[in-house]
Amino acid sequence: MNIGIFGGTFNPIHMAHLRIAEESRDQYDLSPVIFVPAADPPHKPRRRQLSFSHRLAMVALAIKDNPLFAASGMEGERPGKSYSVDTLRALRRSYPDDRLFFIMGSDSFAEIGSWHEYQAIFSLSSIIVVGRPGTAGISLTSALPVAIAHEFCYDVAVNRLTHCSGSTVSYLDGVPLPISSSSIRELLRRGRSVRYLVPDSVEHYLKEHTLYARSNPVLP
Repeated sequence: MNIGIFGGTFNPIHMAHLRIAEESRDQYDLSPVIFVPAADPPHKPRRRQLSFSHRLAMVALAIKDNPLFAASGMEGERPGKSYSVDTLRALRRSYPDDRLFFIMGSDSFAEIGSWHEYQAIFSLSSIIVVGRPGTAGISLTSALPVAIAHEFCYDVAVNRLTHCSGSTVSYLDGVPLPISSSSIRELLRRGRSVRYLVPDSVEHYLKEHTLYARSNPVLP
């Protein structure tokens, strides 16, 4: 079975996140796609993140009608920084006979050399690199950290890297929804509508809890 792992802050989750997960599920035959909100992301200031419980609750609401999507609070149950390699190790133990596909944006893949124990990620999971709307596609080979480039071979016909462990790195294009969590937060701070940018259930949750409002002292 192919299992998708979609990590992120989801601050908040929006329609583009859901479409990325659906495109990945469809093209790589993933069942399920597990959304894993980061509790304490190492590359982002914690003070700028909405509480983990709120972000997890909105993810659960956003995917509740899709039986092929699931939400995991595992990073909130683990102390310390939310390192992807630790999450993948835990999921590998839970799914020893299945193939994992780690879904990430092309901007994140371009910086993977700065991640904690990044070398281990490629042997734990295959990676789906998702192109950002409005940006040129990246070269997978050029984005690889030089220190591990020799561990891969490249199939130019399908734009795919294969690691010596058998895991692959593939590029997924064609998710043309230029929606960002930061733009949604800004709209909410200004008291503007976010309808059709987030699922209805998430919009109602945001209103009910007055999240990201200008009066919130935690978020910029």
